[in-house]
Parts: sequence; C-alpha cells; structure tokens
Amino acid sequence: MADSHPDGGTVLSAAAGSGVGNRYQANFDAFSLSSDPLLAVVADGMGDGPGSAMAGRTAVDLVVERARGRKEGLVEAVAEAHRLVFDFGRDNGVLAGCTVTALAECPDGFWLAQIGDSRLYRWRGGLLELLTTDHTMAWLGAVHGWYPFDSAEARAARYHLTRFVGHFEAPEPDLLRVGVRSGDVLLLCTDGVAEQVPYRRLAEVLGSDAPAEDAVRALLDDAEAAGGRDNATAIVVRSA
Repeated sequence: MADSHPDGGTVLSAAAGSGVGNRYQANFDAFSLSSDPLLAVVADGMGDGPGSAMAGRTAVDLVVERARGRKEGLVEAVAEAHRLVFDFGRDNGVLAGCTVTALAECPDGFWLAQIGDSRLYRWRGGLLELLTTDHTMAWLGAVHGWYPFDSAEARAARYHLTRFVGHFEAPEPDLLRVGVRSGDVLLLCTDGVAEQVPYRRLAEVLGSDAPAEDAVRALLDDAEAAGGRDNATAIVVRSA
C-alpha cells in the first residue's frame, strides 16, 4: 500500500502475519490490516477456550467496523467489545477477554487505542521506542521497584492483566496521538512477539531496509525459534 498521511510522507508498505507457535493447537490472536485510510489492529485472547477466540475476533471486527478514519470509533469499539465479551463469558460460564492495540489514520493524524499488553513500537532515527504501556502487574512492579523485572515474581505477574476487553468494570483504553514521520517504522504485536524476540533483535529487523512482508516473517520466525511459547502476531508499517 502507499497512502499519504497528515504528518507528511507516505505509508510505503505494510504487512501482517500470525503464527500458532507450539503452546496451543489453534491461534487465539486476531488481527486486521487495511489501507486508505490505514487501520491496523491486533488482539490477543486470554487463554485457549471459546471465550478467548470470541473476544479477539469480536474486538477486531468492531474496530474495523467503527474506527476507519475516526478516533472516536476506537473508543466506541472497545466499549461495545467490553459489553459483548463480558456477556459471552457470563452467559457461557467461561473466561472471555482479550487485549487490543489499534492504530487508525484519521484526518488529524494517527491515533492509537491500547488495552492490555499487546504493543506498539516505533523505529525512528536509530532508536526503537515502546509507545504503549503494558496493563499488567508486572509493568507496575517493574516501574515501582516491587521486584526485579526478570524475577519469578515478575514472570508470574505478566499474566495478571489490570485492563483488558471483557473486564467487568469496562476500563477505558489508553488513547494517544502517534506522530509518524518519513522513515518511521511501526510495529504492532502481541506478547508472543514482544516476550520472545529481544529488543535488540526487534531494532535490527525494523531498522533494516527489508520490505514490511520480510520484516513480519523474520519476527514470526524468531518467535518460533525462541520456543514458540505463544501465538505470535505482528503488523509492520513503513513510512516513506
């Protein structure tokens, strides 16, 4: 794809992909990527049951339906997903929930909605930055010094989400404007990529001149080579 955007330059290329890995027999991640305007979204279901599959697919479909070119649609989609996913879990007696990271190109720039621990990274000028916050107890513990980030306590706390789609309190997503300049590379990914592919490798792949399709494939291959302990999904967007 090649589209102009409000911050200057063009979206040179974008690609998406997902892998099952070795932990689950099915893929409980969901994603969508479309252009004109750009809309990219990844979701990661909680667990491996019907509530996981329903939550991820429902959240992604609602973002696609409501958020094309509208930042308000991002918030509306998450709110509706909360209601449908919570009702599904309650009515069927199952765990139902998912994360969502969604990036929408709007008339006044790129807007991001974030809930859970899927992520958005931006490569710019030799620096890879994480633009999102993980809504987990592990993140809070690392920030506030409750335990070392690589400790057993931190590993366990990564599975304790403080915000997710389907939460009974229907927490709001983070909503922020993301600046995009010529030469930027964006990565939306689930924790199957973020937790298995080291920061330096992410920077190496995104900082290369490889097409978006090749970057996605490299990241998924790296996640698989690291053990494939989770479903893994990546969307890479290159700006020219």
